[in-house]
Amino acid sequence: QVQLVESGGGLVQPGGSLTLSCVASGSIPSLHAMGWFRQAPGKQRELVAAVGSGDGGMTNYGESVKGRFTISRDGAKHTVYLQMNNLKPEDTAVYYCHLGYASRNYWGQGTQVTVSS
Repeated sequence: QVQLVESGGGLVQPGGSLTLSCVASGSIPSLHAMGWFRQAPGKQRELVAAVGSGDGGMTNYGESVKGRFTISRDGAKHTVYLQMNNLKPEDTAVYYCHLGYASRNYWGQGTQVTVSS
């Protein structure tokens, strides 16, 4: 089993920044991907960003966040970060941390990000 705990959500004005963190614990495989998804009311859950295993793992971003969000990880701490800059109202959603390997998927409980003036 893998447990994921997110932190860092909150209310921010348009154009502002937030950093989300997710710590993984439990039986974490050496080869896995970690990342962030989000779900806004009435919409499907979508990929925000993901990063592969290791401190130099490949990254992948959703089109709507490219150039504004940056994902990074600290392998030793089993932690993944999402730096979100130039936030827009349409970024408002519940953000979920994800860890996946083989056919298994693990999710955090979610953290709310609200972008509003």
